[in-house]
Amino acid sequence: MKMDLHRQNGMAPTEARLDSALLLKAASQGDASAQTTLGTMYADGLDLPQDYPQAVAWYRKAADQGYATAQFNLGNMYNSGHGVPQDFTQAVAWYRRAADQGHISAQYNLGFMLAKGHGVPQDYEQAAACYRKAADQGHAKAQSNLGNMYAKGEGVPQDNEQAVAWNRKSAAQGNASAQFNLGNMYNNGKGVHQDYGQAVIWYRKAAEQGVVEAQYNLAVMYDNGQGVPRDYEQAVAWYRKAAEQGFAAAQSNFGNMYVRGDGVPQDNEHAVAWHRKAAQQGNASAQFNVGLAYLKGEGVSQDNEQAVAWFRKAAEQGVTEAQYNLGVMYGKGLGVPLNDVHSCAWYCLAAAQGDREAMEERDLAASKLTFEQLTEVQTLTAELQARITVVTHHGEP
Repeated sequence: MKMDLHRQNGMAPTEARLDSALLLKAASQGDASAQTTLGTMYADGLDLPQDYPQAVAWYRKAADQGYATAQFNLGNMYNSGHGVPQDFTQAVAWYRRAADQGHISAQYNLGFMLAKGHGVPQDYEQAAACYRKAADQGHAKAQSNLGNMYAKGEGVPQDNEQAVAWNRKSAAQGNASAQFNLGNMYNNGKGVHQDYGQAVIWYRKAAEQGVVEAQYNLAVMYDNGQGVPRDYEQAVAWYRKAAEQGFAAAQSNFGNMYVRGDGVPQDNEHAVAWHRKAAQQGNASAQFNVGLAYLKGEGVSQDNEQAVAWFRKAAEQGVTEAQYNLGVMYGKGLGVPLNDVHSCAWYCLAAAQGDREAMEERDLAASKLTFEQLTEVQTLTAELQARITVVTHHGEP
C-alpha cells in the first residue's frame, strides 16, 4: 500500500482559485492557508511555473506557524526529495507534527514510516496506533493496513476477525487492496466462513481496478469452477490481463491454456512464448514446461540441451517432475553426457519428494553402481539438495 504523497491546499477549492497576485499578497502578510496554497501551486505548476524550492519555502513558512496541512506537505517534500535533499528523518518529524494535530493523511504516512522503518526505528506497535487514528477517521488505506497488521499479528495481537472487519471497512470505500485481501480471506476461510462465491465477488472488484493478483486469482476461480461455473474463456480473459501486466504465474497458466486449448485455440507456439516469459522471471512450473516443449519439439525445434537447461532451473526450485526428467536425461545421455551417478542423484531427489516412479528408477540405477559410485551419489545428492530453493508464487489462491 502506497503513502499519501499528494499535496493538499490550504484553502477551500473556491478560495484556491483566487488570483495568484492576491494569494501572494495574503501569503506575504503571513496567512498560513494562503502560504500553503501558494506552495501547492508552485509544487504542482498550477497557474505558476513549477518550482519545488519555492514550494518548500512557502510550506515551511506555514508549517512553522503550526499549520497542519503545510506540515504534512513539507513532510511529503522531504519524503520525495522535491525541493530539498530526500530526508526520511525530516519527513517523519513533519508528519508527526501534523499527525499530533489530527491530520488524517499525516497519521497514515507516519504509520507507514514506522511500519517500514524509514527515518525512524521500525515500530509496529506505534505504526498500528497511527493507522488506527487515521482508520477511525475513515482513511481507507489506513483501515486496510491496520487490517493487514491484525492478519500478521504485527504490533497488535493476531486476529483474523479484526483483519476482516478493517479490510471490509476499507473495501466498502472502494480500496482495491482491501477488496483483494477480503477475497483472500473468503477464499481461505480466515476470519470468515470459507465462501468461494464471496471470494469471487471481491476479487472481481479488485481485478476491475487493475490489481494484478486479483486478476490472476479470479482467473484461477474460473479455471477451477470455484465460486462460479467453470468458464475457460473468462479464465483466459483474466489470465491475459494479469499476464500482460507481467505477472509470472498468470503467464504460466495462460501458456497452459494454449497447451490444452482451453478457452483459446490450441497453439504450442503461443504456449511456449507465454511459458518463456514466466520462466525468465523464475517461475518454476513455466521453466519445466519450456523444458518439456524443447524435449518434445512442440512449439520450438526439438533440442535436448535446451530441455536439460530448463529442467535444471525447475529442478533446482524443487519441481519433482523436472528432477525425474533430469534423471532420465543423464541416464540416457540426452542433451548431456551419459552419467549414471548424476542420473541416480536426480532420481534420489525426486524420490525424496514421494515420486514412486523415481523411487523405482533410483533403486534400479543404484543396483548397477559400484560402492564408490554410490558414495559419489550420496555426496552429489547432498550438494544438489543444498542448492534447491522451493519458490512459492504470490497471489495464488
